[in-house]
Amino acid sequence: MPQPFISVSDLCMDFDDTRVLTNVSFEIPEGEVLGVIGRSGAGKSVLMHLLRGVEQPPTKGSVIYHMAACDRCAFMDVQSRAGGKCPECGGELVAVDVDLWDEKSDGMKSRVMNRTAIMFQRTFALYGDDRVIENVLHALDDIRFPQEHAVNRAADLIDQVKLSHRMMHIARDLSGGEKQRVVLARQLAKNPAMLFADEPTGTLDPETAQLVHSMLLEAAKKNAMGMVVTSHFSQVIEDMANRALLLDGGGIAAIGSPKSVIKSFAKDYHEIEDMEPVELGEQILQARDVTKRYISVDRGVVKAVNSVTFNVAKKEIFGIIGKSGAGKTTLSRIISGIIEPTSGEMNVLIGDDWVDMTKPGIDQRGRAKEYIGLLHQEYDLFPHRTVIDNLTDSIGLEFPKELAVRKAIVTLRMAGFSEDKAKAILNRMPGELSDGERHRVALAQVLIREPRLVILDEPTGTMDPITKQDVKHSILHARDEMDETFIVVSHDMDFVRDICDRLALMRGGKVIDIGPTAQVLAQVTDEEKAD
Repeated sequence: MPQPFISVSDLCMDFDDTRVLTNVSFEIPEGEVLGVIGRSGAGKSVLMHLLRGVEQPPTKGSVIYHMAACDRCAFMDVQSRAGGKCPECGGELVAVDVDLWDEKSDGMKSRVMNRTAIMFQRTFALYGDDRVIENVLHALDDIRFPQEHAVNRAADLIDQVKLSHRMMHIARDLSGGEKQRVVLARQLAKNPAMLFADEPTGTLDPETAQLVHSMLLEAAKKNAMGMVVTSHFSQVIEDMANRALLLDGGGIAAIGSPKSVIKSFAKDYHEIEDMEPVELGEQILQARDVTKRYISVDRGVVKAVNSVTFNVAKKEIFGIIGKSGAGKTTLSRIISGIIEPTSGEMNVLIGDDWVDMTKPGIDQRGRAKEYIGLLHQEYDLFPHRTVIDNLTDSIGLEFPKELAVRKAIVTLRMAGFSEDKAKAILNRMPGELSDGERHRVALAQVLIREPRLVILDEPTGTMDPITKQDVKHSILHARDEMDETFIVVSHDMDFVRDICDRLALMRGGKVIDIGPTAQVLAQVTDEEKAD
C-alpha cells in the first residue's frame, strides 16, 4: 500500500456553540482518490477547507502532510520522493512532516499549499473577458512559469482538457461544462500533488459531468496526483473514488470501498411521495416568438433562443429542460428581465395588466421585474453579512428587528429548513454553512421578496436526494400557501419528473416539445439523459 500523504487526527470544528466536525480521523495514501459523501450540512466543505489549510483553524486536532522538501529551494513533493533530486534546482529532497495548522509550521504551510489546488462547485473563477488561453496563461504566470515556454504549456493543458477547439473563445461565452474544464486546466497548471474537488460538477448536466469526471481521473493518473472529491451523489463517488468516506452529523459514519459506503448512505433514503394534483389558475406568462441573437467574432450570428412560444399558468410549476448550451439559461434571463430579446414578446400578468418585458421603462419591464424572482445557479451571498442580514438589509428590505426575525424564519422554512435549524443559523455567516445550506438561504433570499413568479435555474444542482425532498416540499408549500408560480430550469430529470406539471424541451435554442411532464420526458434522447 502507498505510504500516507495526509494524516488527519481527532479533527474537531466549532462555529459558535455548534460542533460541525467531531473527532474525524483518517489517512489518505499517495495518489489515492478519496470520495467524501454526506447530506447537506454533514461537514464536507468544512473538512475540505481544513484539509487545504484555508479559512479558520480547527477547534482541535491536526492535519499532517508527509512531504519531501528541497534543501535549497521552496519546492516540495510527496514523501516517497525523499532522497531524490529536486526537479527545479537539483537539491536534495528531505522527508518532512508538516502540521498544517501548527503555528510553528507557517513557513512550510505555504510551501505545502503551493502543491495543492481546488475546484469549487459553482464559482468558475475565470477572467470572464479574457480568452481561454489567456486564462491558462494567467495561472502559469501566478506560479512564475518560464515565459518562453508558457504558450506551449498552456496549449498542452487546454488540449489535455479537450478544449483546443475553444482556445480563442472569450471565457464568459463558454457553457458551464466548458468553463469548469478551463478551471481544471488552470489548476493543473500548478502541477498539484493533491487536487480538492468540491462538488465540481454539481450544476452540470449528467453527460457533461461525466466528461469532466473522466478528465479529472485522467489528470490524476497522468500527473500522479491525489484527489479528494466531495459529492452528494453516490454515482459520482462510485465512478471516481478508490475509497469513500461517509460524513454524518460531523462525524465519520463509514469508511471503506465506495460500494459499501454508498450502501450505508442510501439506507435512510426513501422515495418521495407522488405530487397531489393542483388546480391551476389563469395564464400569468405568455411568450410569443421570443428570439435572442448574439454576434460572435468566432462563430458569426448565434441564435441562443430561436422563436420560442409558450404559456405558464398561475400556480403552475413549469420546467425547461435540455443539455448545456440548449438556451435554457438565456431564456430564463429574458423571462426575468435581465436581458432583452432580439425580437418577440414576453408578457407577464401584473394585477389586471399584461406587461411586456421586452419594453423598457418603469411602466413595463421595470414594473414587472419587481414581481419576478430569479435564483441563478451561480448565486452569491454577501460573505461578511449574517444570514438574517442577507435576507433583509442586504437586499433592501427594511423591517423592525422583531418582524425581520419572524419573516426570515418563515421564509427559511419555505426554503427547506426546520424551524429550529432556521433559528440556529440566523446569525451565522454564509461561510459557516454547508454548500447545500447556502443554496437554501439563497432560495429564501428570493422568496422573501414575495414574488409572483419565481425562476429557479438548476435549483438542485449539488444536493443529495434527501435535501432535494426538502426543496421539493418547500416549492410545493410555497405554491399551496402563497399561490406561487415557478419556472424550473434544470438538467435533473428525476427532480423535474417529481415537481413539474409541464415541461418544455429545448434543443439548439428551440422548444422542440412542450406538454405534460411524462409526455415530454419520453421524448428525451439517450444522449440527453445519459449519466
